[in-house]
Amino acid sequence: MQNMKRHPVAVLLLCMFTCGIYAMYLVYRISDEVRTFRGDQEINPLLELLLCLITCGLYEIYWFYKYGRLVFDMQKRVGIESASDMSVILLLLPIFGFGIVSFLLLQTELNRVWDTVMPGGGNGIG
Repeated sequence: MQNMKRHPVAVLLLCMFTCGIYAMYLVYRISDEVRTFRGDQEINPLLELLLCLITCGLYEIYWFYKYGRLVFDMQKRVGIESASDMSVILLLLPIFGFGIVSFLLLQTELNRVWDTVMPGGGNGIG
């Protein structure tokens, strides 16, 4: 399983220093990791990325909500007792101009899944 635990501060800095290009990379990578973990071939990472780009970020707001729900489901699957559905928060933050915070929260929740399924493994910064 090719998933990567990313440090939230590294996500923040890379998104800022690349003027959002890293954020688009994250859309693709997170979509791909979720698809692989869930075994859901209906998820198309390239389509998710293209929709974010074509709609000038409007689809990305929905993407945060959708993947917030999917990661919550993943947390329940792996038995994380303190799993919480953050999808509405992830949806609202970019509407008010805090989309970067949604990436940080989503990555943090995804890291919890990776910590559970691969303790001590899958570490990386990007």
